[in-house]
Amino acid sequence: MRLLSSEKAVGHFYKLISFFVSSRFRWADFILPSTLQLAPLIELLIEPVDCKETSQKIQLGLHEALVNAVKHGNSEDPSKNLRVRRILTPNWFVWQIQDEGDGVPSAGRFTCLPTDLEANSGRGFFLIHNCFDDVRWSRRGNRLQLACRRKTQINYEGSQDLLLHL
Repeated sequence: MRLLSSEKAVGHFYKLISFFVSSRFRWADFILPSTLQLAPLIELLIEPVDCKETSQKIQLGLHEALVNAVKHGNSEDPSKNLRVRRILTPNWFVWQIQDEGDGVPSAGRFTCLPTDLEANSGRGFFLIHNCFDDVRWSRRGNRLQLACRRKTQINYEGSQDLLLHL
């Protein structure tokens, strides 16, 4: 097991603050200011996902979750930060997104489309829930955990390869 730390700025928007490696899982923590310039971070977060179709779905879900955290959680306040952790296990890809806001009350975590199809908002949680296999909230409601299952597949020589499957 090893823990690596870095103060190196990756781009202008976020820092890799730690990277943990063990024989069973790895994680990386990122801190970024509340900004909607999220493309470089999202690209880095989905880097381990090798299936194009799956990575596009995950990219959509991560983008929606990060935009919600910036706009609603941190009220687009650039002095507030987002914390993102990417966890890779033999069975799961996991992302945890935390803002500095008061959190989403459990009654406000709708997973269906709004009844008014012309509404300007209300689709975010629906999209997030449809992009991931597992979605969990912290008790306070300011941290969201998103996970995609990996599927094992036996190749012809009998060894197991990990494949992402939605």
